[in-house]
Amino acid sequence: MVAVIKSGYSIHRILNYNENKVREGVATCIAAGNYPIDPEFMGFNAKLKVLRDRLELSHRAKRTSVHVSLNFDPSERDLPQEKLMEIADHYMQKIGFGKQPYLVYQHFDAGHPHLHIVSVNIKPDGKEIETHLIGKRMSEPARKSLEIEHGLVRAEQHSKQLEYRPEPIGAAAVEYGRSETKKAIQNVLEHVLTQYRYTSLPELNALLGRYNIMAQKGEEGSRVLAHQGLLYRIIDSNGKAVGVPIKASAFYNRPTLKNLQKYFDKGFEKRMPFRSRLKNTVDRILTDQHLTLKAFVDHMAQKGVDVVFRMNDDEFIFGITYVDHVSKCVFNGSALGKNYSAKAIQERCTPSAKLISNQKIDQASHNRTVKPVLENTKTYNLMSGFTSNWKDRSFMHELVHGLTQFENTTEYIPYELSMNKKKKRKKRK
Repeated sequence: MVAVIKSGYSIHRILNYNENKVREGVATCIAAGNYPIDPEFMGFNAKLKVLRDRLELSHRAKRTSVHVSLNFDPSERDLPQEKLMEIADHYMQKIGFGKQPYLVYQHFDAGHPHLHIVSVNIKPDGKEIETHLIGKRMSEPARKSLEIEHGLVRAEQHSKQLEYRPEPIGAAAVEYGRSETKKAIQNVLEHVLTQYRYTSLPELNALLGRYNIMAQKGEEGSRVLAHQGLLYRIIDSNGKAVGVPIKASAFYNRPTLKNLQKYFDKGFEKRMPFRSRLKNTVDRILTDQHLTLKAFVDHMAQKGVDVVFRMNDDEFIFGITYVDHVSKCVFNGSALGKNYSAKAIQERCTPSAKLISNQKIDQASHNRTVKPVLENTKTYNLMSGFTSNWKDRSFMHELVHGLTQFENTTEYIPYELSMNKKKKRKKRK
């Protein structure tokens, strides 16, 4: 069993997420701990009122909502509901939430059986239950104890992570409407955002592209861009957006650009121990001097690394991103070093790999290694091959050089405008 605890600011949002799953028919509320009546006799407002009444006992606490997920091995799919309720009750007792009001939801929308528990950390006396390091101090001992008591499959047998990965979203899914699209994107975001390490939106898009999803900033002057929001949409195999975009604020975890910044900041430090592993993987594969570029991509995929090339409208490759599914880290080529950039990788491969003419590549290989990562760019498409002239790069270099130069001006600037304004001193009353 794997237990994950998350704290938040809005109990309404967490409860609404689980209740939406119930309305969609992919979840059911099986228990209500320390509630006056059973869950089948309560609506959304009645469930929320009990939790909010407890929160009103404290006006200083901020992160008051608690969202727990208990994940079981796929072989334990047939656990009876009474057993799941007992496990949830024992778990809440062991982590110090036995006297708190909580709701237990059984979800059916993943490749493994799991429960979601919704609660608050304000006690009847108005004091706050400390949740700092609760995962290490309370949850881990409780999990190990429950595995022994109830004969569950131990998490250590699966490297403490359930091998569940959502399937890529097909363009046909959009035909079912907005609700199906939103649910599919939500499942991918829940899996990707917290498990992988990345440092920017392009790196995240390289990862999301594997699931045929792209995150876009709003248009210039839009409210989405002004408030650092994002638009999530499904893309086809050519990287073109299909269907209607969905705002980040519409999802349960609100993956806006502002909220993703904390993952970007953490990614810099957490991915560093795995940097040398990826570099060594690339170096070992490229020890063969006669390796083609396509063969390099295929060999990296066999090692659990997706290689994503970024191209402009003229199909000129200007970047490379490595998505390591083993260490769950995403690196741009520049983050690994000069020898791992797009230009260096092309030079380290055989020249014949740089011009691929009318090669027929199987669709499975294409879907596995080629994914779109940025709007207004193209990715390395093995099906169509390279059609640009690799030797004719002078125009691109001149354009970049011209755009990055400082502009000199001889216009006269008045003396008054060129001076720094003096700060007014505040007079004492």
